[in-house]
Amino acid sequence: MLADVVEYLVCPVCGESLALETSALRCPAGHAFDIARQGYANLLLGNARPGTADTPEMVRARDAFLGAGHFAPVSDLLSERLSEGLGEEREPVVLDAGAGTGYYLRDVLDRSPDAVGLALDISKHAARRAARAHPRIGAIVTDLWRPLPLRSDVADAILNVFAPRNASEFHRVLKPEGTLYTVTPSERHLQSLVSTLGLLSVDEQKTERTEAALVGHFTLETCRVLDVDVTMSRSEAATLVGMGPSAHHIPAEELGKRLAELPDPLPVPLSFVLSAYRRLQP
Repeated sequence: MLADVVEYLVCPVCGESLALETSALRCPAGHAFDIARQGYANLLLGNARPGTADTPEMVRARDAFLGAGHFAPVSDLLSERLSEGLGEEREPVVLDAGAGTGYYLRDVLDRSPDAVGLALDISKHAARRAARAHPRIGAIVTDLWRPLPLRSDVADAILNVFAPRNASEFHRVLKPEGTLYTVTPSERHLQSLVSTLGLLSVDEQKTERTEAALVGHFTLETCRVLDVDVTMSRSEAATLVGMGPSAHHIPAEELGKRLAELPDPLPVPLSFVLSAYRRLQP
């Protein structure tokens, strides 16, 4: 809930602290931001361009697919690593940057009963679900590429799962002893579907580019590849396409034709790279 995280928020206009009112967040200068009835707050400024935000259809697809448990192995590994990393921290703050529906953050909080979660996403449709994913999640609509509406040195851990990485802002809001956890796809991820369905392929240098983007702010501590082979129905494969960036590139009718050429059910390789980074000290 927002009451659990409001002390960590700042006004995106003037940087002052925010107070929780009945239906809004307000700073001493009078800047106010509505709280939706679903429980999330929109701190996205009016001149932002959320053109890449997940649409309602993409969010529904993501929720359905993740709910089926296909990505449970990576969520289990991530929540296990975080719970170990948080150790004996008292009331740790876990920031999920690009939280989507809150699926991964929910599992982390289930393993860390004293932690509170901040779910940031540019999609209000995603934030709507994240706000209800767990009672200790406070969901905020904001742009990860802009200054984050958070105080400095507030997060004990940052999650970044298939989402943009703002290295300087992550460095600012993470505590000096905190850890940044990123999850990226390897080149093997969804390999059997890429050519047949015309999906956007994973750059073979994806992990290397992630590390390069964090240079000067973070240093790589550990890296692990998780490979899982799952079986999906054609319908589930269609949902998988619909929840990602390929949804913007393949018309539904064309996708249906391509799926009809595949066996039902079909084997699909999943491959994730989980990396842990330590914040470099100034």
